[in-house]
Amino acid sequence: MELIYASERVEEQCTSVKVAGKLFGGDKGLALSLLSRVNALKSAETIKDIIIQPTFHFHKLYNKDGRNLEGFFAIDVKSRKDQWRIIIQPLDENKKPYESVMIDQIASCVRIVEIMEVSKHYE
Repeated sequence: MELIYASERVEEQCTSVKVAGKLFGGDKGLALSLLSRVNALKSAETIKDIIIQPTFHFHKLYNKDGRNLEGFFAIDVKSRKDQWRIIIQPLDENKKPYESVMIDQIASCVRIVEIMEVSKHYE
């Protein structure tokens, strides 16, 4: 799958153990797990390859605190026990967000995702 990053900062967090380690307060285990998840996203043919793996806990995000999260999804950086999530948005072949995101209907054709952020989304 092709990955696009929302910013240079997000790309550095997702591709550098050193930068990811800083994000996680020095937790090298989380940093390595993040890079592993990003590599899994790159290796996947479509988003469906990620959705079917229970360890990723792929899930839809809902609007929260005035933040519009329609069309965004998350996967765990390491596990459900950790609060860190990778926030992603499926993109079409023109690298545009889908108008209506019914992930079950588009999962087998999504070959591009944008990584929006790595965060403790639920805090």
